[in-house]
Amino acid sequence: MKIDVLLYDGFDELDGIGPYEVFDYALEYAAEGARESGRVRYVTLEERETVTASHGTRVGVDGVLPAPDDDDAPDLLVVPGGGWNARDETASAWAEANRGAIPAALADHHDAGTRIASVCTGSMLLAESGITDGRRAVTHAGAVDELRESGANVVDARVVDDGDLLTAGGVTSGLDLALYVVELEFGEEIADRVATVIEYERRYEVAGRD
Repeated sequence: MKIDVLLYDGFDELDGIGPYEVFDYALEYAAEGARESGRVRYVTLEERETVTASHGTRVGVDGVLPAPDDDDAPDLLVVPGGGWNARDETASAWAEANRGAIPAALADHHDAGTRIASVCTGSMLLAESGITDGRRAVTHAGAVDELRESGANVVDARVVDDGDLLTAGGVTSGLDLALYVVELEFGEEIADRVATVIEYERRYEVAGRD
């Protein structure tokens, strides 16, 4: 499983780093069982060495997001939020929505069949791209009204599974989203093992699960 976490200046640390850690542990544990596990990495739209998150953490970047038809294109593309409600015009999800490049890239990947997951106000970048139109989704409590007004069918849940679209609510819900994906892909045992090692009590408020 190839997982890319798409970073930009002003993303919220926990939105991006929390799921990354969950996936990294899961891939390691899956590989122990002689399974093909995959990779998880931080990517940006353009070549750069670091990204500065909303609270000042500088994060190293592994590469550039591949084109949807590239052999190395992700199976899962994770989009963190950050700074949306503060309307930060320089470094935030709000700024990236206005610039338009990230929403355009997300739309291209979605059209090509890439499964996309957002954490917190990352879903507002999906809304800007049109991906959440008419779809079941959730976001940070402070942006729920905007998500609804954009055309999404807002669901009151911590994580919403709408097939090729996964969304999570506020910051720490990214852990639940990632653990949910891990359980789907690698099984409950590995998901529980990851939750144990990060000392996190899983919350199972997932809407859309069969």
